[in-house]
Amino acid sequence: MTRRSRIPNLGGAKAYVLHPPHATTAALVRQLAAIGLDPVECWPELPAEALVADFVFFDADLGYDGQFPWAPGEAPVPMIALIGSEAPGRIEWALSHGAHSHLVKPVANSGIYSALLIARQGFEARQRLAEEVRGLKSRVAERQTIVRAVVALGAGGVGEERAYAQLRALAMSWQTTIEEAARRVLALEEGGRDERANRL
Repeated sequence: MTRRSRIPNLGGAKAYVLHPPHATTAALVRQLAAIGLDPVECWPELPAEALVADFVFFDADLGYDGQFPWAPGEAPVPMIALIGSEAPGRIEWALSHGAHSHLVKPVANSGIYSALLIARQGFEARQRLAEEVRGLKSRVAERQTIVRAVVALGAGGVGEERAYAQLRALAMSWQTTIEEAARRVLALEEGGRDERANRL
């Protein structure tokens, strides 16, 4: 038995269309409304309200960095590039802004729904990956904190194993995690150094 991923209902989703007034824009807006989305046309800049949009379609041919209220590649919504020119520089620019899907201009009646679904899935996959990366970076930083605390506790020649055991014992006595205990040890160490420096 195969497991199918659930196709989301896009009815009522808000889609911003960042494109100069054109037959392409009119066709896209018409199709988005037919699918059940609430399309909003804008040019030359994307308004701040787009930060809470469900989708953003943007012109890859005439687009420029200052159009978006976020840094390149940090779009908080699924992005769909509208591509007319296949010039490598323009495609590279669209990708640098995090295009999750695309439509070739002139926009036809077909392809819009699949572009929406692909963009949403691509966006969610990137979000999950970014969250994993943040988690890994946090874990690496926590490990470095633990190592520094063990070094501080072992400064009197106790040795790594006994210093680590001491850190674990402190965490248990303080009823906290070993990471939090390591942060406390380093804060106490820093405070002790400052106090010694003030005496000199």
